[in-house]
Amino acid sequence: MDQIKNDEVIVVEGLTKVFNKTLTAVNNINFSVKRGEIFGFLGPNGAGKTTTIKMLITVVHPTSGEAKILGSDIAKQGRDVRAAIGVVPQEYTADEDLTAMENIMLCADLYGIPRQVSKERAMELLELVELTPFRGKRVDTFSGGMRRRLELACGLINRPKVLFLDEPTLGLDVQTRVATWNYVKMLKKEFGMTLFLTTHYLEEADALCDRIAIIDHGKIVVIGTPSELKDSLGGDIIMLSIQKAQQDITELICNIEHVKEVKRDKDRYTIKSSDGEVTAPLIIEALRKNGHIVTKLSLTKPTLNEVYMQYTGRSMRDVEESPSSVISQRITLRRASR
Repeated sequence: MDQIKNDEVIVVEGLTKVFNKTLTAVNNINFSVKRGEIFGFLGPNGAGKTTTIKMLITVVHPTSGEAKILGSDIAKQGRDVRAAIGVVPQEYTADEDLTAMENIMLCADLYGIPRQVSKERAMELLELVELTPFRGKRVDTFSGGMRRRLELACGLINRPKVLFLDEPTLGLDVQTRVATWNYVKMLKKEFGMTLFLTTHYLEEADALCDRIAIIDHGKIVVIGTPSELKDSLGGDIIMLSIQKAQQDITELICNIEHVKEVKRDKDRYTIKSSDGEVTAPLIIEALRKNGHIVTKLSLTKPTLNEVYMQYTGRSMRDVEESPSSVISQRITLRRASR
């Protein structure tokens, strides 16, 4: 692996994981994560997201390839990697028989943090995630949102430089999900933390991530900012119909500003524009001047679901989940609903 650039916190080259010599969960992936960014792995359950995280946090050993976090090799310098990272797993891991404070202190003990230091940090973290009034309450009395906030506090006890979040809002209601997004944004803004998160929620990736890697069947198919990924589709889509469409107006529309492509289907036109909000009124005005009456017009902005369809050939909603991921989700959802 070449020398890591100063702004690259995670560098992955050729990382592969094969289970039982037959199932390739992660297939020769390459990417890097920059310092202070929120980097997202977007894909359906079973795509290889969690396996990738497990390799990066040194829980699962790669079959081949390599990765470095803050210059430390995940296979050869696991202790250094674990000391520098925090993890918020997909499943709820807090001991339900312990209080919030006791759970955080337990995590601190596992990191070998001295008690006089860990108590102060625990109180700071409880304040951060707004659980101070509940520090002495047993976790089995917590709601799903409270449990997720506690998991976040536990993942921050060692003051990590890189925080891994595996499906951080799975099973949460919309209001709690948005609150969790705000915590994630705060960690980046106030602490300059680098965050690596996996998700299959399109709106979550769009709202949180500076860059997104779409992963499918263990392979990364594209990487870019949300805007770059949407722009790669070629622009906004304008659907247009005119009255008495005997005359082909394709050439007229093509000469309008920002129009990149026009396709005709009888009386309907599909127009691709680099700036649909500017182009739509210009089209209406141009057609009016030439005696054409617009009977229908719609403007569609590219979405991440359309990006996913473009690069994988299917919608996120069409992907079947693996049996193991379904079981894992059910456990998490059951606990979150308490």
